[in-house]
Amino acid sequence: MSEFVTVQDLVNTLQLEVVSGEDYLDKKIETSDISRPGLELTGYFNYYPQDRVQLFGRKEATFSQKMMPEERAMVMRRMCHEETPAIIFARDLVPPSELIRAAEENNTPILCSSLKTSRISGMVSNFLESKLAPRTSVHGVLVEVYGLGVLIQGDSGIGKSETALELIKKGHRLIADDRVDVYQQDERTVIGEPARILEHLIEIRGIGIIDVMNLFGASAVRPSGQIQLVVYLENWTKDKQFDRLGGAAETMEIANVEIPKISIPVKTGRNVAIIVEVAAMNFRAKTMGYDATKKFEENLTALIQDNSDND
Repeated sequence: MSEFVTVQDLVNTLQLEVVSGEDYLDKKIETSDISRPGLELTGYFNYYPQDRVQLFGRKEATFSQKMMPEERAMVMRRMCHEETPAIIFARDLVPPSELIRAAEENNTPILCSSLKTSRISGMVSNFLESKLAPRTSVHGVLVEVYGLGVLIQGDSGIGKSETALELIKKGHRLIADDRVDVYQQDERTVIGEPARILEHLIEIRGIGIIDVMNLFGASAVRPSGQIQLVVYLENWTKDKQFDRLGGAAETMEIANVEIPKISIPVKTGRNVAIIVEVAAMNFRAKTMGYDATKKFEENLTALIQDNSDND
């Protein structure tokens, strides 16, 4: 987990304009929550979250303009706490001079965006949540297949990286090989990304480490992606039963989220990359309401009924 991000990171990522406090952009942001200081403008600071990024929209800016200069100066001094990372104004709103003076006294950067308040609020929250969310690691290869994030897992040496390499040659994209760092974006979404030292790299036994972006181009990689399906590769054995109709629903918990999982038997002669492609397409079809297993069961039921009627 990242313990903090800096205001400079926020400025660079969201392309914010620095109104004042350029020398203090190294201030740390340690919480993903942001604050709309409506009550504080009325003078109520009992529960002021001074460690959060403060966001001014049209309502806050308009209210502050109608305050008396002395009252506005007092409120702005209390708002610019030394722990406050930054203050952002949406819609290209102009910060009052009292706030700029108070911010300079407490080393608080003031930033500005041309975006609507709700839009910039969501972007700031998403950025901070992605950077500050608790992270864990899972073993496997994460690839994007037809826009679907597929985590390929299995025993060591079973061919996960080789399968991913063939998928990359087919035009799909690598996200992470060997170790996938994951975090929960929301209650239903898990995001995976590569460890920094392994970014764009994949290990192929007998060849070594190769740079996918260098060999296949920038379109062959992604910096991160949602994990939507787990494909587990297993060595095929005669004594083990594998699902043949696709009716058995398996899941795997990753970062407190249940992810659909399918197991694929691997043996000589099977083209695993094509099977993974078809598994991704079939999963997407199911999410859109079409289930081939149900269609087969309906056909089978209809056939049995027809035979029964003819007897």
